[in-house]
Amino acid sequence: MSAAATAISLSLSTIAKTSNPRSPEQLVDGLLRARGIEASSPLSTLAMVAALLAIAFIVVNCAAIAAGIFSWLERRIAARMQSRVGPNRVGPAGFFQWIADAVKLLLKEDLIPEGANVHLFRAAPYFMMVGFACTFVALPFSHALIAADLGVGVFYLLAVTAFVVVGVLASGWSSNSKWSLFGSIRSAAQIVSYEIPAGMALLVPVLLAGTLSTQGIIRAQGGWPWQWFVFHDPAALAAFFIYFISALAEGNRAPFDLPEAESELVAGYNTEYSGMRFSYFFLVEWGNMWVMSALATSVFLGGWQLPGLDAARFDALTGGAAIGLEIVSLALFALKTMSLVFVIMWLRWTLPRLRVDQLMSLCWKYLVPVSFAGALFVAGWMLVVRAAPVLDLLMRGALTALGALVVTLFVRRTLSNVRDVGDRLDVRGNW
Repeated sequence: MSAAATAISLSLSTIAKTSNPRSPEQLVDGLLRARGIEASSPLSTLAMVAALLAIAFIVVNCAAIAAGIFSWLERRIAARMQSRVGPNRVGPAGFFQWIADAVKLLLKEDLIPEGANVHLFRAAPYFMMVGFACTFVALPFSHALIAADLGVGVFYLLAVTAFVVVGVLASGWSSNSKWSLFGSIRSAAQIVSYEIPAGMALLVPVLLAGTLSTQGIIRAQGGWPWQWFVFHDPAALAAFFIYFISALAEGNRAPFDLPEAESELVAGYNTEYSGMRFSYFFLVEWGNMWVMSALATSVFLGGWQLPGLDAARFDALTGGAAIGLEIVSLALFALKTMSLVFVIMWLRWTLPRLRVDQLMSLCWKYLVPVSFAGALFVAGWMLVVRAAPVLDLLMRGALTALGALVVTLFVRRTLSNVRDVGDRLDVRGNW
């Protein structure tokens, strides 16, 4: 035990002295070198594969747990907005309701419709789970906490989400049900259509940072709001909202939840599913709230960047200061991401569902041309501010002040509405 503890402490001290520890491979390599194992040996390869499998196991389970917690949180928020109590029996404030739901779904019978394509019917939910879980590979959580800092991170994220379309189409077609097939075709058309403005909106921070790496885009920003890409120029501000709207549509969130419109399609492409396979579809939907919010935080809202501490100084920190600020950066990133998750839930229980023609018109008539124009504007604006840097400072300051004014007015209006209605939060009774 003492030898193992010594090896771990030596490897951690080696990594702490590294100027830029941004990949798990460095941790594994440090552990192996501390034990005297060369990187070229077969044992090193096996250790690296085992480490990657362990990381994948941790990521998938954390993503599933987060999705379950979001299911509880959304029901609590929905109940609060509708003056209801919501889940409050299983655990404190009903927090363990998602665990009870998981146990119930695991015990339910897994039914397969007569005439369905059995193998494809069973595999379809896992296509969606793979597309959801793979996104966590390139999503950062803090300065050093990321599974793999890919040089094509944004492109990778756009690519792996295509598995969701495969799962949606496969589940609808294999169910041997016309309603499921209609729902899957509608969902596929919606996802594919909104991928275009979402991709073009993400092109804006890629242009500004000069890299497709999610960590690289975060490092190109700063900790203060006026250093975020969302306030870089008007096109970047518009790109943030275009991406957010497109991500809601791709994630099947209200007011774009047409694939499962109860009044028309019963439940959409997952109508014939039961038990745990039925829950996988909603697990992906709830988990996608973190994915879309984390990506928006990374490319538009400064990610884990701390105010007053640039990335180069962060890289040079060692010892307890590095660990402490790493935790602070993780907390800041989680706070920004959870704020967007709350907005997504807020919209779900505020806005009515759009019609399918309105949904497609919004995409093709407005978001697509505006996103293309925004990318061209940013490319031209970068040339302008290179010649006159003072314009960049003025634009950032003006947009940041405008954003602060809008947020202040919105908060004042919300508090005024709560005060006028007389709503009070009863911690002991409702929560």
